[in-house]
Parts: sequence; structure tokens; C-alpha cells
Amino acid sequence: MAQTVQFLFDFGSPNAFLSHEAIPAIEGRTGAKFEYVPVLLGGIFKATNNRSPAETYAGVKNKREFHQLETERFLKRFQVKPYAWNPHFPVNTLNLMRAAIAAQLEGVFEKYVEAAFHHMWVEPKKMDDLEVAMAALNSSGLDAAKLLARGQEAEVKAKLIANTQDAVERGAFGSPTFFVGKEMFFGKEQLREVEEMIAS
Repeated sequence: MAQTVQFLFDFGSPNAFLSHEAIPAIEGRTGAKFEYVPVLLGGIFKATNNRSPAETYAGVKNKREFHQLETERFLKRFQVKPYAWNPHFPVNTLNLMRAAIAAQLEGVFEKYVEAAFHHMWVEPKKMDDLEVAMAALNSSGLDAAKLLARGQEAEVKAKLIANTQDAVERGAFGSPTFFVGKEMFFGKEQLREVEEMIAS
């Protein structure tokens, strides 16, 4: 039976996007399956008193430069393309993440995830603008109105809150976070260790 790895993600994280790009090849090499779990990064930050790397690296000599070096190593190791910086960062992803839960219920989750990441980090747009998001998701062949409307349902909102609270209770403090069983890994760089664990 193929091993399952949980991938806790928020579309607002460029490192979650790079992880998403690297995952298919890891699944191919190992036979493992990554289960995508939508969480709200803002909610995790609030619960753990954390902030985004863009904020925490600001003004720290050499740290941003090292982060860039680390990213270049990741791109080379996993043979993925770099993201295009979203000029609207930080983007409020609340509606996008709720719609991800809705997409699970509607049976279009994989297509939705691909589209949302694309419009955040390949052809970046202001995805917290409802009209922009609707047009972008529609252009990717999704029923954006249906997904965004369903994202406002109490059941959907509750599921995203539950995913986020569960992530914090299990030790998460940001995205991307991975779980192999009870073992937690944080950050795109630790995908190498995730792969080593599931391969062994």
C-alpha cells in the first residue's frame, strides 16, 4: 500500500507553490501519495505568533540572500521552475482557501489547486480581489461563482477552521508543512528528508 504524506498548504506561500511543483516527481520516484490539506496561513500565524519570512527577514543582514541561495538549490535539486513574484503580496487567501474546501466537495480539487497556484505564482494576480479571482478561475475552466459561493457556507468555513486548528495542535507554525505519519517537516527544503523517509 502506497504511503501517504500530508501536505498542509496555503496558496499565499510561494514555498508551498514550489513544493507543489516538486511533489509529482517525488510521488513518481517513491510511489507515495501526497494528500493536500488546505489550511489558512493567517490563522496559523495568529495562533502561533508567527509572521511571514518576508517580514521576519526584513532588515536582517545576509538572511534574505541565504534564503535566495537556498531557493536556487531547491530549484536545481527538484528541477522545477522559479515562481514569479506576486506584486500584490501579501494576498489575503481566506476566500481562496475556503474555495479549496468547496472544490474538494465539488470533486474538482486537483484542477482548482493547479489553477489557484498558477494565478498566484506563475501568472500572478491580485487574487484577493473577487472579480480578478473569478475571471482567473473561470479562465482555467472552473465554475468560479459556484466555488466561491460555496466557500461561504458554514460547513466549508468550519472545515477550514478545523484543518487550521488541527495543524497548530500537531505542531505546525507555517506553510509548507508535511506529515509522514506523526513526523512533521517544515519548509520546502525538508522535502528531501520527506523523500528519504518514505523511500526507506
